[in-house]
Amino acid sequence: MKMNLLFIFSAILFFGSVSLPAIAEPVEDKQALLDFLHNIHHSHSLNWKQSSSVCSKWTGVTCNGDQSRVVALRLPGEGIQGPIPPNTLSRLSAIQILSLRSNGISGSFPSDFSKLENLTSLYLQFNNFSGPLPTDFSMWKNLSILDLSNNRFNGSIPTSISNLTHLTSLNLANNSLSGVIPDINVPSLQSLNLANNNLTGSVPLSLLRFPSWAFSGNNLSSESAIPPALPLQPPTPQPPRKANKLSEPAILGIVLGGCVLAFVIIAMLMVCCYSKKDKEGGLPTKSQKKEVSLEKNASESQDKNNRLVFFEGCNLAFDLEDLLRASAEVLGKGTFGTTYKAALEDATTVVVKRLKEVPVAKKEFEQQMEVIGSIRHPNVSALRAYYYSKDEKLTVSDYYEQGSVSAMLHGKRGEGRIPLDWETRLKIAIGAARGIAHIHTQNGGKLVHGNIKASNIFLNSEGYGCISDIGLAALMSPMPPPAMRAAGYRAPEVTDSRKATNSSDVYSFGVLLLELLTGKSPIHSTGGDEAVHLVRWVHSVVREEWTAEVFDIELLRYPNIEEEMVEMLQIGMNCVVRMPEQRPKMPDIVKMVEDIRRGSIENRPSTETNLETAVSTPTPQAADEASTSAPPPQ
Repeated sequence: MKMNLLFIFSAILFFGSVSLPAIAEPVEDKQALLDFLHNIHHSHSLNWKQSSSVCSKWTGVTCNGDQSRVVALRLPGEGIQGPIPPNTLSRLSAIQILSLRSNGISGSFPSDFSKLENLTSLYLQFNNFSGPLPTDFSMWKNLSILDLSNNRFNGSIPTSISNLTHLTSLNLANNSLSGVIPDINVPSLQSLNLANNNLTGSVPLSLLRFPSWAFSGNNLSSESAIPPALPLQPPTPQPPRKANKLSEPAILGIVLGGCVLAFVIIAMLMVCCYSKKDKEGGLPTKSQKKEVSLEKNASESQDKNNRLVFFEGCNLAFDLEDLLRASAEVLGKGTFGTTYKAALEDATTVVVKRLKEVPVAKKEFEQQMEVIGSIRHPNVSALRAYYYSKDEKLTVSDYYEQGSVSAMLHGKRGEGRIPLDWETRLKIAIGAARGIAHIHTQNGGKLVHGNIKASNIFLNSEGYGCISDIGLAALMSPMPPPAMRAAGYRAPEVTDSRKATNSSDVYSFGVLLLELLTGKSPIHSTGGDEAVHLVRWVHSVVREEWTAEVFDIELLRYPNIEEEMVEMLQIGMNCVVRMPEQRPKMPDIVKMVEDIRRGSIENRPSTETNLETAVSTPTPQAADEASTSAPPPQ
């Protein structure tokens, strides 16, 4: 019997091990990529090796979910030169995204690309392609983005582009295309650029919905209601008039006067341009729909070694040029810089913060970024990458579709608004507390957030608060107290933003709790011109009335939460006491806010009873705060 059991057990082990699925590897796609690499010149070394996994190790390569096929290849700016070897990339029959932009690829458009029937995005801009475009685009029935700009393509624009029923973006600018513009009647087309070619005729009626700059730099006529900004027919020449002969002194005076005037005009234009550049920055705003090209200026040539630095575990694949060319919109302008939402060519969306007033040296900046970038916690927004140069400092982090807690809490109120319920606000507080407590344990307990506010808090995948913009305060120039304290989150003892402490973070978190409870901004108006500080207002309501008026009216619709709100109010008031040493520590705050959620009971007294109970035993520090003369807005 024992022999039989042993045999059966061994058989199970054997057959079980045989049937275990091996890790998938797209062998044919891998060989196609190696053939491409070995038959084309490339100045940058790629880590493509036969012995390594193409899906998890190779730069620029993305596979599908089961790692059986390559679905994306992104090699921007990798120094690839010469024509694309035939029968290499065309064997990637499952590929959907192909980006070879900003290289030195030459030759004609690869004819065997017609085999890539699953292509959705093709980026070949900023190369040296020449010759005509493919006559038949019908094979790419799923193509949505086609960018062939900044090459040397000639010939006409094929009418078969109209067969691309999923096309959303077409860019053929800066080539040598000629002939008339075909009637590209594709309803899904949202972005079009045909500028700077040799196109003639008029703009088809189906394309008149696009801005005039999309057709500029061509030889188009004014027929068919061409947009006004396009070149019109030249005016009828006027018969020449006989000019009176001027003396040589007069001519000399006119020339000198003209030179002086031109110098003044140029100087004024330079001042205006530099002023505008400083104010608006380099990333495009939401209203700027044109694609912005990365200019190779002198400052960049001096900063060749400055590249985007990605942190370990980040699977994003893009470079600085991707960010500057991405479609971007301003999310907000805060204390430390302007924040942009950047949509990259592969549909990845990230948040880019352009920092201002960063006086620290590169080494100190990089050290702080390394500390911040090493943090991995479910309630801390991960820093994905950073960039440092003399003139530009950027950080890259995840984009949260729902927006910040500030937007959720203070968005337009009224009909149609979905208010933040108590459960959501409680989870925001718990998550933010956990995140801040974890931050305070980093770098030997020396790391401080320094800029805690509702606009820097988002919701993670589980609906808990997730805090961002960590540790930037230590890198910034000191700000004057009125500007620094205007947001209402700063602790009263903080007069230099670089010298924030764990206790000042606790104060800021306390203001956040009061904000969640009241629905009011840290600095708000009561109807008049005078701004009211939230901390002072809560203290005055608590001292004088102790009524439910302190709580957000949107919370009063939810039953049986009065006791939890009162407990949260008490925690918030303890956090914003004036003396830093009397504020609780973040680990204790985490336990207190978590206990509120765990301590829910079925039968709670009414709001008034709870408030009256709470007012009977206010903390000594809260009473002292309430009796103190009102400080200036913080």
